Order: sequence, then structure tokens, then C-alpha cells
Amino acid sequence: MKVIPLADRVMVKLGKSEEKTAGGIIIPDTAQEKTQQGVVVEVGDDKEVIKVKAGDKVMYDKYAGTQVKIDGEDHLILKMADIIAIVA
Repeated sequence: MKVIPLADRVMVKLGKSEEKTAGGIIIPDTAQEKTQQGVVVEVGDDKEVIKVKAGDKVMYDKYAGTQVKIDGEDHLILKMADIIAIVA
């Protein structure tokens, strides 16, 4: 299934949550914190507002966007204003 966001929205594939601490302790799924990084998959059609492109790794606000499952993988549809940085 192909999903293309509209206007100033961006679709981001969510990154993996940390499963172990630096000391090697395994964190159960229920206690893992939601990641705030992902990779841009699709962008909307408002080219004046959108400053990222497909393939960019980005950081976004913690409680931003709408989570969707596409082809069994978690994605997030965000407004461009919710993206706070591009990770180099």
C-alpha cells in the first residue's frame, strides 16, 4: 500500500527503540520509551514549507503526529512544524 501525505505533512518510518541499557540490562517492551527519531519516507506537496526529503533521518516532538501501520511497519504522519532537526 502506498500512502502519500498531503500539504505540509511528512511520513516518517519509526526507528527501533533501545532494547538494552548501556550496562546490558534488557528493557521489556512495555517499559521501552517511544523513540523520537525516524527516516522520512514520503513528503507532502507543499514544497515551500517542507524542508526535508525522502531518506533524511529526523528528530521530532515526543507526542507529535498520527501513528499508522503500513505493510506491517509502524510509521508516523507529522506536520513539518513537528520536525525539530535533521540528524547527520
